[in-house]
Amino acid sequence: MSEAAIRVEGLTKRFGDKTVVDGFSMEVPKGAIYGFLGPNGSGKTTTIRMMCGLLKPDAGGGEALGLDIRTEARAIKSRVGYMTQKFSLYGDLTVRENLDFMARLHALPDVKRKVEGALEEYNLAPRAKQLADTLSGGWKQRLALAAASLHAPGLLLLDEPTAGVDPKARRDFWDRIRKLARQGVTVLVSTHYMDEAVQCDFIAYIAYGRKLIDAPSGEIADQVGLHTWRIEGKGLQPIQDALEGADGVDQIARFGSAMHVSGKDEDKLRRAVEPFADRDGITVSKARTGLEEAFIYLMSGAEDNFS
Repeated sequence: MSEAAIRVEGLTKRFGDKTVVDGFSMEVPKGAIYGFLGPNGSGKTTTIRMMCGLLKPDAGGGEALGLDIRTEARAIKSRVGYMTQKFSLYGDLTVRENLDFMARLHALPDVKRKVEGALEEYNLAPRAKQLADTLSGGWKQRLALAAASLHAPGLLLLDEPTAGVDPKARRDFWDRIRKLARQGVTVLVSTHYMDEAVQCDFIAYIAYGRKLIDAPSGEIADQVGLHTWRIEGKGLQPIQDALEGADGVDQIARFGSAMHVSGKDEDKLRRAVEPFADRDGITVSKARTGLEEAFIYLMSGAEDNFS
């Protein structure tokens, strides 16, 4: 994945007096699945749309699929597939009719063959005559992905793609995304869900218009530099109360009957948690810092530019 599908530098976008994206720069390898994480309203979707020529930046520029995002936006758009969070196909058309419409919209040759191929590829053939509005969430998602990839795009944009979908449908969806990536499709995913983030090869954290970190997903936690201990057992609330604000403790995250205590100073953190290891029914152990702890830490230091 050494060849870059996207290179952008200094992308900036303002709406009125608010700067929603501020000096964003990035390089995305071809065939990568790139996750854009951040809270709602942080500029994730706006950033992705500028990177792909779908929205003109107020400053900055770059290339997507070898084309200039400012001067060749129309050519880029024809090579982009876009799947929105909300199902956006026609509910009063059948599955086949929706795919047929999308194929004609893209002026694809041999429409019938393309549609039949998509129905088979996405296991939609048994539902070809079913109205789209009557599909379950998982099948709507599958139809939306089939429609977005029908014209063999070089870039695929996914905006909160598995919101409200059951775990099996979510797993099937990501299996298909990885297959597209292996075929050379570059996938940009806007999300604030950790279970979607872990599916990505690379992750960029964006908070209120600024990129906080950008790295391979397996390196994020190490780059943030947090150390973490796991405390497990019954009666955790008094322990949490005691650790809140303790020297060396930068954050505490609860996970059911366990909590993760994290901090930047390894020695101070260890000294803070060790006294609780002697309590009956309590287990204290060193843990690997995960994406969620890193995400919470990064967000805690970001300032909302709309406040």
